[in-house]
Parts: sequence; C-alpha cells; structure tokens
Amino acid sequence: MNGGAARAPAGPAPRPATQGTESGLLRRCRALGLAMSAALLGACASAPPATENLALTASGRLAVRVDATAERPAQSLSAAFEWRGDGERGELTLLSPLGSRIAQARWTPQDAWLVTPEGQARFESLEALAERAFGERIPLAAWPDWLAGRPWPGAASAPLAAAASASAGGAGAAGAAPGFEQLGWRVDLARYSEGRIEAQRSAPPAVAVRIVLDKADEAPPRPAAAGAKRP
Repeated sequence: MNGGAARAPAGPAPRPATQGTESGLLRRCRALGLAMSAALLGACASAPPATENLALTASGRLAVRVDATAERPAQSLSAAFEWRGDGERGELTLLSPLGSRIAQARWTPQDAWLVTPEGQARFESLEALAERAFGERIPLAAWPDWLAGRPWPGAASAPLAAAASASAGGAGAAGAAPGFEQLGWRVDLARYSEGRIEAQRSAPPAVAVRIVLDKADEAPPRPAAAGAKRP
C-alpha cells in the first residue's frame, strides 16, 4: 500500500503572453484609460455633460506627430474628429475608422476633462489635457480660429514670410504667404480652400499637425494674409 499523500494533477502550463494588434492610437488611449482609472479612485468630481446644445463647428481627419526626444521615441496618432464649441467651452471627439468614440475632451472656463471608455481625468488647463492626449502641449484653445483660417485673438500673430511658401523657381506672393505664426507655431493655409491646414512647431520636440476638413468643396475662400495682433 502506498502511504504517501496523493499528488494533485499539475495544472496547465501558463500560456506565453502575446502582443495585440491594436493601432498605436487605440493602445495609447487604452493605456491612458488605465492610468486615469487608477488616479480617479476615491475622486468625487465628474466631467461636465456632453455639450449637445453646441453646434458642430468642424469635423474631418487629423494627424499629429511628435518628434523623438532623449527620453522617449517619436509619437504619432491619426483619427477622425468632431469639434463643437470654442476655446472657452466645448468638446473635441476623436473617432476610430469605424466611427466609434476613442476619446473626448470636454472643457469649461473652470476645468478640462479627458473621457475614454475606461474612465475620465481632470486637468488644470486645456493645454495640459492636450499634452496627455497627444504627447505635447498643443494650443487647443486657438484651434477654433485656426480651423476658420484666422489667428486666435488671444495672442499676437504675424503673417508668414512670402518666401517660405514660394514654389521652386517661382516668386512668392506679394507681401505675405497664406498663413501666420502664433504661439510658436507656423500655421500654413496655402491649401485652405481645399480644407487642408498644416500647423508646425519647430521648438524641440518638433510637432506637426495636419488637418483635412470635411466638405472641402464647401470650404470658404482662402483668407487674406493674417495681419498682426488682433484686438
């Protein structure tokens, strides 16, 4: 007779971890949502309700790229977007290629919130929210004016130099190129009549934002060259 204790059958061997095939944007938002969930334990405040009462200001597609630094690799994301409201009160919704909501920024004069399917987080400013969402501080408060093809009235601006957009072997437009510089960004409106806007920040890490507005065939005529500071 065997007096030893019976040994329990061994369980299945652990399965090796596999790496998902999510897009960079979805992985970024999932990681952000997990971090927000941890930060929100015990929090009482909640994000402002969605602003259904605000008319749709703009929609289209955007792509953001942030150059690499010594501490992190280059970052990029692309998504469809819907913008409602203005720089004081509104919301920016990022959508997947299938139309599902990936993330939504909501802001009021008091605070700003980033909402994802995994949770929500509060920020002291819209720029701080942009840094978490995009990887760098992007002046979202100025975007409603930039999307309309004009400088934001909250800061000084200057027209782009005509030589900057002159074609090879050709002469630039008299006076100024279509676009302006503001807040350290170069906003190129050369293709604004096609619904295309490009904004670049050269200060390291360099950031490039490319926007293609919906209904490009209905875009307003290209605005005149931006002047200096608006009142």
